[in-house]
Parts: sequence; structure tokens; C-alpha cells
Amino acid sequence: MNAFEPLDPAKPVSETRTFAHVDVWVFDLDNTLYPHTSRIWPQIDERITLYIADMFGLDGMSAKALQKYFYYKYGTTLRALIDEHGIDPHHFLDFAHDIDHTSLEANLNLGTAIGSLPGRKLILTNGSRKHAENVAKKLGILDHFEDVFDIAAADFVPKPERRAYESFLDKHAVDPARAAMFEDLAKNLIVPRELGMMTTLVVPKTVDPFREAFEQDAVPEPYIDFITDDLTVFLKGCAKPKP
Repeated sequence: MNAFEPLDPAKPVSETRTFAHVDVWVFDLDNTLYPHTSRIWPQIDERITLYIADMFGLDGMSAKALQKYFYYKYGTTLRALIDEHGIDPHHFLDFAHDIDHTSLEANLNLGTAIGSLPGRKLILTNGSRKHAENVAKKLGILDHFEDVFDIAAADFVPKPERRAYESFLDKHAVDPARAAMFEDLAKNLIVPRELGMMTTLVVPKTVDPFREAFEQDAVPEPYIDFITDDLTVFLKGCAKPKP
């Protein structure tokens, strides 16, 4: 199965798991709470490339190549620049997230679906709090979330590193056995599943030309409980009363 074959938004990978016990709902932000067609992430990616080009005096292609190297080695470009070059992470985040939100449309149906979930709702992102709040506000869903746990709150340790999740769980007093995680990157669901969280992989409905193919695969893995390409429909199913 891949992300671009017909996909039942609420079909579980594991028929034996349900959300009946979940009272904390944790969401990634970028490419999870909005579709790639909103063109938010490509703008951020372009800003990161520009930052690297300016910092190292590189042309666009060389900067992009270095950016990819940093991403594969460290998980995020920011982590690489902190560890190898001691940059000011706040300056980097402000620069990377200085984007145009015009193409991002309000999603009232998603807001209703999130609001109907029983319990607490939190955002866990490798981006900044300001970016998460700007995006969620534009989507019309910010008021449904108790808080945002951003990369600064994680002491700039990014997902998928275990410490990022443990810091999040500790700060917000979340019992992972009663929590569910929604993510667009499969690798970011490995640790949550090991910790006991329910996991849902959110894949795009159509090919995202700005991301690697492997980042969009809907291939079932042992650490993924559900896969959906329609988060709104999926969450409506989660909120239905149990018979």
C-alpha cells in the first residue's frame, strides 16, 4: 500500500487497538494539521535553505545539499547548526518561520472534530511555539488546544529523539498509556509507540513534491496503529461513542 492508493481514512492497521482508553490527544503540526497543498512547509524549507546559503556563503544548490546532509545526520537542520556551529536557535526559528500564511485556509470541520475528542489536546512540534500558534489560529483550531510543546520547550532536542517525548510527557503530566499521537512522519511514531501511546500516521492524499517519497509512504509498521489520509474524518470516528 502507498499513500496514493484508495485509503479508508478510519481503517486500522491493527484491528485489536481502539481509542476507548485515550484521554490525551497529541498532534504534530506541519503536514499533519494542514495539507501539503497549503504550501506552508515549502516556504519554511526555502527559508532554511536561504539561512544556510547566507551563513556559509553557498549557492542555492550547495545550500540545499548541505541542508539535506544536516537533516539526515541530525534529524533537523537546527540541531546540526546548534551542535556544529553554536547558532542562536531563536534567531534561526524566527527566520525560518517568517512566511506567508495567505494560502492556509480555515478548517472548521477539523476544529469541530478535534473539539469533539474527549480529554486534553496538545501540539508537539519541532517548530516554534509562535509558528504553531500562527498556523493553528489561521486554521481556526488554536482554541481547541491546551498548549503547544515546541522545540524550545524540548531544549532544542527534536523528534524522533526519545528525550523530546519524555520531556513533553513530563512537562504536561501525560500518561503515555492513555495518550494518542498523530504524525506525518513514520519515524516520529517509533518512540511514542514504545512508550505506550496509540499512533496514527497521517499521509497525504496526493504526492507532495516538496518531500522525499519515503516520508510519504503509508506502509504499515509494527509501531503504527492507524494510517489515514483524512484526519478530519478519522477524528470524527475516534469521537463516536462506543456501543
